[in-house]
Amino acid sequence: MNVESTVLVKPRGLLSRVRLFVYRALGLKVGIKNRMEGGGRCRRLKQIQIGDFNAFTQGCWLWPEDTDCEKIRIRIGNGNYFNRNVMIDACGLIEIGDENMFGPDIYMTDSNHQFAEGKSSKDLPMDVGHIKIGNRCWIGAKAVILKNVELGDGCVVGAGAVVTRSFPAGSVIAGVPARLLKSET
Repeated sequence: MNVESTVLVKPRGLLSRVRLFVYRALGLKVGIKNRMEGGGRCRRLKQIQIGDFNAFTQGCWLWPEDTDCEKIRIRIGNGNYFNRNVMIDACGLIEIGDENMFGPDIYMTDSNHQFAEGKSSKDLPMDVGHIKIGNRCWIGAKAVILKNVELGDGCVVGAGAVVTRSFPAGSVIAGVPARLLKSET
């Protein structure tokens, strides 16, 4: 066993297990063999459901709307990898399938603020939708996925893309707003 493993890796693994134990005790529905590194935050734990074998690296935020609600607002399948600083901001429902890879600094939100002349956005209700990401997708660094987007299985989202509409399985998309570059179908 080398020094790096003893000093850095094992303590992080222990802290991850402790963090998940505490979150589970506070209502998080979480499967087995997950890893959740520090620096991120979770709130309204009863509104989050996580499957098995997921990895959340430094700074990931799972952020359901801060209101009482009995339903799940964030549902994550199995075997997903979330790189640094991924934020999942849910007022309605964000569903993520299995075996997806998320690059660093990704933002997903299923809602946006309304606006009206002469009124502050903070005084208006949120415009709530949903997001659904299929299985085996790869979302590039700094991508933004906005409300009412569904990505089919095997989609690839280029780095820095802003996804404003849905794409079918096997799509390769990029740009602002994201557009189809290639399709497997």
